[in-house]
Amino acid sequence: MLVEAPALSALPGLRHAFFTRQGGVSEGLYASLNGGPGSGDEPARVAENRRRMTARLGLAAGALASVHQIHSAECVIVEAPFAERPKADAMATRVPGLALGILTADCGPILFADPEARVVGAAHAGWKGALTGIVESTLDAMERLGAARGRVTAVLGPTIGAEAYEVGPEFRERFLDADPDNAALFAPSPGRADHHLFDLPGYITRRLVRAGTGTVADLGLCTYGDPDRFFSYRRTTHRREADYGRLVSAIALA
Repeated sequence: MLVEAPALSALPGLRHAFFTRQGGVSEGLYASLNGGPGSGDEPARVAENRRRMTARLGLAAGALASVHQIHSAECVIVEAPFAERPKADAMATRVPGLALGILTADCGPILFADPEARVVGAAHAGWKGALTGIVESTLDAMERLGAARGRVTAVLGPTIGAEAYEVGPEFRERFLDADPDNAALFAPSPGRADHHLFDLPGYITRRLVRAGTGTVADLGLCTYGDPDRFFSYRRTTHRREADYGRLVSAIALA
């Protein structure tokens, strides 16, 4: 039902989980632990799946907060579960018992923690959010709550791997224009001329390190290549399926 990160499990006073697609009540394309309110799944099933995740974290019903993700660099500070989800792609809090939940299906879920300051964060890092600064925005928000980025542990969960992420020439040029050093994150595609394989996990972890994050870890799990455990937008597209479920990655202060 979930994957835990050793780097976060070693820290005191935290609860976290990178939930897989297993252990829920959804059916068909969404089987079975779909946490995405924005999917075409039945809302009652999504609600039950999210209730199960919250319970697995040992938290009260309704304690799982998530945002309306828009592939931005916007991070919000959370003090209570939202009545209406704001448009953003990351959250930070110092409120115990409140889980920050990020939805992904190939993009990178990042969980952050400064156990000394008792501040946690969670970010949805697709290529666009990562390129425009979602990592840095999350660390900035955590510091406004009293964290120090040099003490922060950040873990990247299940994300599409480079071997499955083929991109066109205009995509590569965008990253090279931002930083010529990004060339190292692209390898020629064996399938199509002028196309490349992009290392999204490598790019995200590079941004984390360059932002001054104290400890950075990558679970090394590819969403595309593991259909039994993970939803994948790109795999759904290649299979010409109508929709896909969303994975939830969550962190909370105990």
